[in-house]
Amino acid sequence: MSAPVAVAGLRSVLDLFSIGIGPSSSHTVGPMRAAIAFARSLRGLPVTRLEIELLGSLGSTGVGHGTPDAVVAGLRGLDPGTCDPAEVHGVWATLGDGSPITLATGTVVWLRTTDVRLCPGVRLPGHPNALRMRAWPGDAQEPIERIYYSVGGGAIVEEGVAPAVRTVSVPHPYASAAELLELCADQRCDIAEIVRRNETAEHGAKALERGLAERWIAMRDCLIAGLAGHGTLPRGLGTPRRAGALADSLRADGVALDAPEWLQAYAIAVNEENAAGHRVVTAPTNGAAGIIPAVLHHHLTVSGERVGGGQHSAGRTVARDTAGIVRVFLLTAASIGQLMARNASISGADIGCQGEVGSAAAMAAAGYCAVLGGSPAVVENAAEIALEHHLGLTCDPVAGLVQIPCIERNAIAAGTAMAAARLALRGTGSHRVSLDVAIETVRQTGHDMSHRYKETSDGGLAVTVPYC
Repeated sequence: MSAPVAVAGLRSVLDLFSIGIGPSSSHTVGPMRAAIAFARSLRGLPVTRLEIELLGSLGSTGVGHGTPDAVVAGLRGLDPGTCDPAEVHGVWATLGDGSPITLATGTVVWLRTTDVRLCPGVRLPGHPNALRMRAWPGDAQEPIERIYYSVGGGAIVEEGVAPAVRTVSVPHPYASAAELLELCADQRCDIAEIVRRNETAEHGAKALERGLAERWIAMRDCLIAGLAGHGTLPRGLGTPRRAGALADSLRADGVALDAPEWLQAYAIAVNEENAAGHRVVTAPTNGAAGIIPAVLHHHLTVSGERVGGGQHSAGRTVARDTAGIVRVFLLTAASIGQLMARNASISGADIGCQGEVGSAAAMAAAGYCAVLGGSPAVVENAAEIALEHHLGLTCDPVAGLVQIPCIERNAIAAGTAMAAARLALRGTGSHRVSLDVAIETVRQTGHDMSHRYKETSDGGLAVTVPYC
């Protein structure tokens, strides 16, 4: 039995892949969780007034991401993982000049639309995504104040409070890709097994298997719903939904399921569901949520055709361990996301879209490479290739919405992930640029990047593309 140790600041796989709602993990899910935490901190207090300020990137693109709605819903105790998305959308505007809301603690408070304010010009040093929340108990002149940061993937950190550390008895802690590869060599196992052992130590084997299955079902359901989607996406930009029409066209033309157009349709389907504010799984963020499901679904669909999907082949029934494929893919992918979140960032507001789409592409490349039989070294190479070729990618959503260029960007990155995996599989795993070096380069590049390209909609396509 190993001694309790911190898991090197790594997020749990089940936290990295969390079930929530669209359109943004950092601008919708995170603020919603922050509001829940704030409301619960007021338990037992006779609160009479609330004021919330959305600072930095949350102020810049909060309306497009539904951040004020998420905050109001969170104050009421709605959880992004279980609530009906319809209960969230539009609730901020309905407050008007004052409406009663019941806090998560049961206290009733009157809240006005103007009590949730957007302050894009105020940027706190802790993180670009900040929420300042104030509450006045009774006749108090001075408010209770809390500051929360939405740090990417739906995770939140309260200012002045040390982030929760996963202190569990794990057999194989690691803090870098190099350490992870050493563990694989020492234990003579693959990356997924190292991650599985660590996660089992925290959650238990059954809970881990159930959690992974639930997340894959949610990803798949989101993808399937998106393929049936038609019409126009909400929030005023007038972006047409493409996945449904694209899938109909591919079926009508008899396009084979292994064609790249199907992969693109899958990614677009997920991200259109996210943009519509529906149920989605962070992978590792909402803005990049289409890449991993698209690659995994494409692989399961194509490989299912090749082995007969359990049908008779050469006189024998060919069985396929779908759950095992999903487990290896997601656990391997998660190891890359864990390292990105720990050693760089997965927040577009922090380091640009290289932290979101770049991370997801690297994760998908690793997972795909693993289920195709790549060794740990080859898997690491696949992740590095995918990440390296997203260096410097900006986060510049038009009108502050996760629609243009975000949806299409997922479709292209899914193809990059598969190409990176297949390229790595043709090699030995030996390469000049390590994954750790690529991750550090992402961190440095994000640090040097102008804030105009970090989910503020102040630069790039957000200002060169006209819209009305």
